[in-house]
Amino acid sequence: MALPVPNLDTALPFYESVLGFEVISRANEPYKSAIARRDEIEIGFAENGGDPSQDGCAFEVNDVEAAFNEFKANGLDKLSDFKTENHGEKSFKVFYVIAPDGLCYWFGERQTT
Repeated sequence: MALPVPNLDTALPFYESVLGFEVISRANEPYKSAIARRDEIEIGFAENGGDPSQDGCAFEVNDVEAAFNEFKANGLDKLSDFKTENHGEKSFKVFYVIAPDGLCYWFGERQTT
């Protein structure tokens, strides 16, 4: 809940306009931070001095192609190609997004065999 961003005010518009999150809270102590929500998912961002290029998170989605198309329609042009990844006994169709702040996001849909 404290993904590192260098500048919260410049980072948040991407999450709102492109990824469809809504900022639900902000704080200034102990550092600038915010929590954003989309559906039942919440993520947090903080100007905590961390390196965004070394952080990110994964989202398992019901329809990875719909997510891809939505982000593309919202103006995201830096999307990876789809690929298949195995995690343990599970297989996922996935794509990656690198946010302008440097954070990396994995979007995956579980595949049935």
